[in-house]
Amino acid sequence: MQENHANCLPDLKNTRLVLEHITNKWSILILTVLCTEPCRFNELRRRLDGITHKALADALKRLERNGLIHRQVLATHPVSVEYTITPLAQSLQQPFVALANWAQEFGPALAIAQAEYDSAHAESHSEDKSGIE
Repeated sequence: MQENHANCLPDLKNTRLVLEHITNKWSILILTVLCTEPCRFNELRRRLDGITHKALADALKRLERNGLIHRQVLATHPVSVEYTITPLAQSLQQPFVALANWAQEFGPALAIAQAEYDSAHAESHSEDKSGIE
């Protein structure tokens, strides 16, 4: 029997707006790191291979604005900042763990699908180019 998927997300506009705040390129990874322990900026940057200083700073500001992380200035010399997740963000831990488990389980299948797609499209591009003369 076919499920009625129209009722799965009855308010797509508001759902989309909320998901945009937590599913951008770095937010999920930042929150996943912070779920295990508080981190300082440079520690986060080291653990998130490939993130730029600006991208991390911007993502942290967005997460703080959305109430998902707390920024605490530490009385050290030089001044340090530590980031922790809020109870609101903690409520995302279960879905993030499920998503991480899915990625581990199905990542290889995704890579195979991508390779098959690329292979099929590379052949069609070769055929297109060979037919043009």
